[in-house]
Amino acid sequence: MTTIDSVQPVRHPDDHILLELGFGLDLVDGEWRGSAPVVPEMFAPGTRSVRTSILAIWADTAAGYTVMDRFAPRVPVTLDLEVQVFAPPRESETIHAAARLVKAGQSVGVVEVEFTGSDGGRIGFAVTSFMAAPNPAVVMPPDLADLRTRPRPRRRLSRPLAERARCEIREPGVATLPRAEDALNASNTINGGLLALTAEEAALSLTPGETLASLAIRYLRPARVGPVVATARVRGGLGRVEVRDSGADDRLAVLATTRTFGQAR
Repeated sequence: MTTIDSVQPVRHPDDHILLELGFGLDLVDGEWRGSAPVVPEMFAPGTRSVRTSILAIWADTAAGYTVMDRFAPRVPVTLDLEVQVFAPPRESETIHAAARLVKAGQSVGVVEVEFTGSDGGRIGFAVTSFMAAPNPAVVMPPDLADLRTRPRPRRRLSRPLAERARCEIREPGVATLPRAEDALNASNTINGGLLALTAEEAALSLTPGETLASLAIRYLRPARVGPVVATARVRGGLGRVEVRDSGADDRLAVLATTRTFGQAR
């Protein structure tokens, strides 16, 4: 994919879209833990539940910090990311995330991230795998250690996330996202978390008022040009989504599967 979301603020410290999600990270007893306040602009359309793609973004960020030292100085690249949610997370004022390294191989790292609510109850979990960027020229900034521990301002979304990211529904089952400076990652390609958002938007446009119980993303290649176009097919709540880079010969960048909660709300 794209480079991990934790690297994004290094390149765009002031205006990156993901900074507006208010997610802060701290190293506690050797484990990266994060949290963010829940605001209505995070909700899936027509619901009062936080978007599953936002949980994916937070998981990618926390997991990226967890594997960063393992691959240094090379940049970690997300291979796949899966989020599972137990029930639509409607009640929490704050969502917490805790990342745990599951595998630390020389070529691949695997991290599990657990999400809990304000009351400590489990909301869901994510599993993601990383590898070192195949291009040896893509390296992390030399002052990254200081950047990771330096406090970052917690911003608040002023508009719903899809609107803020300029993600639009072209027709039911089809969503688009342009390439924009505030939506890029450290390798100058479209942010992987925003690709997940686009896949989610395409799937949810076929099931209005639903939220995703499951979002699995397989990153196949970077989206360098844009706009990206996500096309979803949904049957019985189970969706298959292709995200293609329309400006790069329509190459397939992401293959995703989704599942909604259906009427169990």
